[in-house]
Amino acid sequence: MNTTPPSLSPTENPRWLRRFAPIWIGQVFSLFGSGLVHFSLIWWLTQTTGSAVVLATASFVGFLPQIVLGPFVGALVDRWNRRRVMMLADSGIALATLGLVLLFALGLAQPWHIYVVLFLRSLGGAFHWPAMQASTTLLVPERHLARVAGANQALNGLINIVAPPSGALLLDVLPLQGVLAIDVVTAFIAVGLLGLVQIPQPVRLDAQRALTPRVVLRDVHEGLRYLAGWPGMLALLLMATLINFLLNPAFALLPLLVTRHFNGTAIHLGWLESGYGIGVVLGGLILSVWGGFRRKLWTSMSGLFILGVGAIGMGLLPPSAYPIALGLMFWMGIANPITNGPLFALVQARVAPEIQGRVFTVISSLATAMTPLGMLIAGPVAEWLGLQTWYIVGGTGCALMSITALIWPVTANLETQPGPHMASADSSA
Repeated sequence: MNTTPPSLSPTENPRWLRRFAPIWIGQVFSLFGSGLVHFSLIWWLTQTTGSAVVLATASFVGFLPQIVLGPFVGALVDRWNRRRVMMLADSGIALATLGLVLLFALGLAQPWHIYVVLFLRSLGGAFHWPAMQASTTLLVPERHLARVAGANQALNGLINIVAPPSGALLLDVLPLQGVLAIDVVTAFIAVGLLGLVQIPQPVRLDAQRALTPRVVLRDVHEGLRYLAGWPGMLALLLMATLINFLLNPAFALLPLLVTRHFNGTAIHLGWLESGYGIGVVLGGLILSVWGGFRRKLWTSMSGLFILGVGAIGMGLLPPSAYPIALGLMFWMGIANPITNGPLFALVQARVAPEIQGRVFTVISSLATAMTPLGMLIAGPVAEWLGLQTWYIVGGTGCALMSITALIWPVTANLETQPGPHMASADSSA
C-alpha cells in the first residue's frame, strides 16, 4: 500500500497543532451556524405542517447529494486543492442560506424552498467532509488521529448542546431570517480562518492528466476496487447500511415525537438534542483521553451496542417519561463518538492520503445508501404504526449488528487483514 511521501508526513512536523488549530476553530463557527439553521428549519416545518412525511422528505433531500454524488466528489477532491474545496463549499452553503433569508424576509418561503436549500447545503457538505478528513491525515500525526477523531466527535456534541436551545431562544426574540443570517456570518469566519492555513497536497503521478468524465469514473472505480479488496470493511459497510436504514428515520422524526408523544414545545426538543450533545462531548472526551481498546473494532462495536439499547428504550417510553428520554438521549450521545471515532481513525491510518477522498466518500455513500429509502418509508409507517416503532426496530438492529460484527470472522479480523494494495499512481488507464 502506498505511504505518505516523507515531505508530507505530519509526524516530522512538531508544530502540527499550530497548523491544524485554525481549521478546527473555523469548524466550530461553521458547525454552530449549521446547527442553528437545522434546528430552526426543522422546527418551522414541524410547526407549519405537523407532517411526518414532510420531515422525512426534508431528511431525504438532505442525504441525497452525499449518497448519489459522494463517490464522484471524492475523486474530484483527490485531484483538487483541498483547502480551496473547503473554502468554496462553505461559501456556497452560506450563499444558499442567504437566499432563504431573503425569502423569509419577503414572506415568500414555502416548504419546497427549504427542501432546495437543504439539498444545496448537503451538496456543499459532500465536498467539504472528504476534503476535511483527507486534510486531517496530512496535518495530524498518525498516533494522534484517534484522539483528534474523539475531539471532532466532542465538537459535534458541543454543537448539539449549544445550538438547539440557542435556536429555540433566538426564535423567541428574532424572526427566522435573523437566526438564519447568523449562519452566513459563521460560515465566512470559517472561510477566513481556512485562508490562513497551508494544507499539503499529496503528489499524484497522474495529476497532469486531463480531468475528463472517463478519468473521474476511473477514480471512482479505484475507490470501489480498494474497498472490494478489504472484505472486512466492505462487510462492515453493508451492516452500517442496514443500521442507517433502520435508525436514521427515527431521529428524523424526533420533533414529532416531542410534540405528539411527549406534548412538548421547541424548548423540549432543544433539551433532548442538548442532552444528546452533552453525551457526545463526554463520549468524545472519553475517546480522546482513553484512545479506545487495543482493537478499534471492539471499541466501535461496544458503542454501537450502547446506542442500540438506548434507541430501544426511547421506543418503549410512555408519554409521561420525558425526563427518562433526556437520560436516554445522553446515553446514546456517549455511544456516538465511541462508535464512529475508531472507525474513522482506522481508515485514516490504513488508506494512502492520495486516495482518501475517494475512499471516504465511497464509504460514506455505501453506509448511507439505503437511508433515503428509509426516510421515504418512515413517514407513512410512522403515521400507521406509531412514531416509536422506528426506535425499537432501529435499536434492535444496532444491538444485533454489533454482536454479529464481533463474532463473524470477516469483520472480527478486520484489523489484521492485509491492507488492500492500490494507488492512483499504479493506474495507467
